[in-house]
Amino acid sequence: MEYFPPALENLVEHFAKLPGIGMKTAQRLAFHVLSLPPEEAEAFAQAISQAKQDIHCCPVCQNFTQGDGPCSICASPRRDPSTICVVADPKDVVAMERSREYQGLYHVLHGVISPMNHVGPDDLHIKSLLERVAAGGVGEVIMATNPDTEGEATAMYLSRLLKPFQVKVTRLAYGIPVGSHLEYADDATLMRALEGRREM
Repeated sequence: MEYFPPALENLVEHFAKLPGIGMKTAQRLAFHVLSLPPEEAEAFAQAISQAKQDIHCCPVCQNFTQGDGPCSICASPRRDPSTICVVADPKDVVAMERSREYQGLYHVLHGVISPMNHVGPDDLHIKSLLERVAAGGVGEVIMATNPDTEGEATAMYLSRLLKPFQVKVTRLAYGIPVGSHLEYADDATLMRALEGRREM
């Protein structure tokens, strides 16, 4: 990219580091930023800096929050504190909240156990989950990690750690997506759907 000025090349390289952004998209984003009026470009840079400075983990659930106290979900009197839904990332909380069905609390691990990526149990927010359960008042812990190898391994590991606390540990059901056809489902998905069937 020697035909780009060094500052533009640097901007493109930073955009390319974002997840899901290839080199062509990074170039488009960089050119778009350069086309912004100076005050908009400054506001964009300020928003990134401000978010990085102000947003931190909730002391209770480890979800992203702003301010010193618990996040809005943990602080809400309308949420059921006896149920904790364990998710891998803050974006999974957003996905669960979109359903408007779940009324309990969350615990964000900030990753899953992945030996290939050198992520072990000590790299995740597991200790704080065990402390919450040990404090009492929790009746059920829902494992809502992804149904892949790492997600399954993390859920199994946590369920073993939680066994001594005498709490109900459940796993999100998964199987055939709504609106799809059985003929297109793979063997593993069909097996999971059969295992997770319920009475009508």
